[in-house]
Amino acid sequence: MDYPITTVARLAGTTSRTLRHYGDVGLLEPSRVGANGYRFYDAPALVRLQRILLLRSLGLPIPAIRAVLDDGDEAAPASALRAHLDHLRGEQQRLDRQITAVLTTVEALERGEEPMPEMMFDGFDHTRYREEVEERWGRDAYAQGDTWWRGKTGAERDAFGREVADLNACWADAAARGVPPTGEEAQDLAGRHVAWLSSVPGALLDDDGALLPEYLRGLGAMYVQDPRFAANYGGQGGAEFVRDALEAWLERAP
Repeated sequence: MDYPITTVARLAGTTSRTLRHYGDVGLLEPSRVGANGYRFYDAPALVRLQRILLLRSLGLPIPAIRAVLDDGDEAAPASALRAHLDHLRGEQQRLDRQITAVLTTVEALERGEEPMPEMMFDGFDHTRYREEVEERWGRDAYAQGDTWWRGKTGAERDAFGREVADLNACWADAAARGVPPTGEEAQDLAGRHVAWLSSVPGALLDDDGALLPEYLRGLGAMYVQDPRFAANYGGQGGAEFVRDALEAWLERAP
């Protein structure tokens, strides 16, 4: 069974124009096109659309989304959706805690009482990955990074976020275009990546202030092994591209 484009747009909360654009850029092909040019979508196409919308909600650009969706075997949609589901459940729990915290504040104010600070900020904590960071890199690395981040202004945090997003998008786009990891474009990205990592507190540096090769190699391996990191670069293939480009950069470095 398939569904006309207007029905799919309504169900997905998007527009027919957006769906046609996804088809034009090779992101979402209709399962068939009627004699009058009307587009229809079957169940596999709807599953792909659901994944597209999930990845868009995570902020990935279209080239990165296309790379993620096209990377893998026939079982990939189910396993990828399960990974997305785990992320969404974590976000749901965080949002539930925020809702409870805000509701508690509202109810206290309506009763003319003073809100309890212990309850007001549950779910707003950016340190929710503290245990994982400390396990991977140690308490000192987390403490340095936490102090550095808290010391930034809102504008500085926004600028840092834009820098990271742009770098990730460039990696994903280069991987999707089949750029060789040893080529100049990939090596320029590797240089940007190394400079960015070197600016973040907690990075393991040598006496001259350069990233330790084993640290950089370890990060490259983590990008490939952890799907949360791989998603930043367009999926498994993109993460492998980043890892190989960083390895090539190390071989060129003095």
